[in-house]
Amino acid sequence: MATTNDLKNGMTLDIEGQLWTVVEFQHVKPGKGPAFVRTKLKQVMTGKVVDKTYNAGVKVEIAILEKREMNFLYKEGDDFVFMDNVNFDQMNISAATVGVAANYMLENTEAIVAIHEGNPLYIDLPASVPLKITYTEPGLQGDRSSGGTKPATVETGIQIQVPLFIKQDEIVLVDTRDGSYQGRAN
Repeated sequence: MATTNDLKNGMTLDIEGQLWTVVEFQHVKPGKGPAFVRTKLKQVMTGKVVDKTYNAGVKVEIAILEKREMNFLYKEGDDFVFMDNVNFDQMNISAATVGVAANYMLENTEAIVAIHEGNPLYIDLPASVPLKITYTEPGLQGDRSSGGTKPATVETGIQIQVPLFIKQDEIVLVDTRDGSYQGRAN
């Protein structure tokens, strides 16, 4: 247990049996009346964001999240099998929990898995991952002045927009947050 005075950005709270992450908070001391804390909370499972106000000093329950570095091994049915990098335990994580991160994961991809009471909650990938272009149309000569883009399919199967000069079989960096092209991989 902690008080609202102890809140920090990124802290996870257990409110009425649901996990919420503190996105931002602000201590307010009005000229008249008691102090209070204005917070913006994001639900861990659904991503829903709400504003909530607490009186200063109110007790809130902190949820302990264990964040483990894991390696994605392979897909088994609808589950993704991850291996803990420290103790080499394997864990099956459902496709619903992995979510859109599946679009950017190849075998042996490093990821951070957030676990609460033995249950995986979500997967954090690096900001960008290198992926190989498996198919794209050749760029037309003279099309370069517009700085245009063309669709390209990467080895995980998703389609991204790349500059016209990118060719098939090149390795590019793809942003895992929005699927955008970041540049060529070295």
